[in-house]
Amino acid sequence: MTTILQRYKSLALKKKKHSWASVLKTNPQLRGVVMRARILTPRKPNSAKRPIAKVVLSSDSRVTAHIPGVGHNLRRHSAVLVRGGGARDLPGVWYACVRGVYDFSGLLKKTKRRSIYGARLILKNNEIKKKRRCFRKA
Repeated sequence: MTTILQRYKSLALKKKKHSWASVLKTNPQLRGVVMRARILTPRKPNSAKRPIAKVVLSSDSRVTAHIPGVGHNLRRHSAVLVRGGGARDLPGVWYACVRGVYDFSGLLKKTKRRSIYGARLILKNNEIKKKRRCFRKA
């Protein structure tokens, strides 16, 4: 049986969950402007060239965000949407850019996991499926 003091200590030692994406605060995403797009190499066991962007968010904070997918069209002063969760093997990169929003184009000819890369659904006759608009009938 635990004593009252032991129970009190166990409650006092519980820590709050720490979020690495602390700049976003309570927002799921924030708009930002790219200041520089460059390439970074990952930590020790991995070796690659990963694209990142230095972004100034609308909350006047500066972050480094990972650019997902193959190739990108980001240049200086491009508008991007930044979400939490960057690349695990890149030191200090805790954010990622969202493809297909603002100036950041989505990938073409992507058939699987399209929502992550901002790709549209391509039909059999090479037409891009347009979003349906549902209007309420009076």
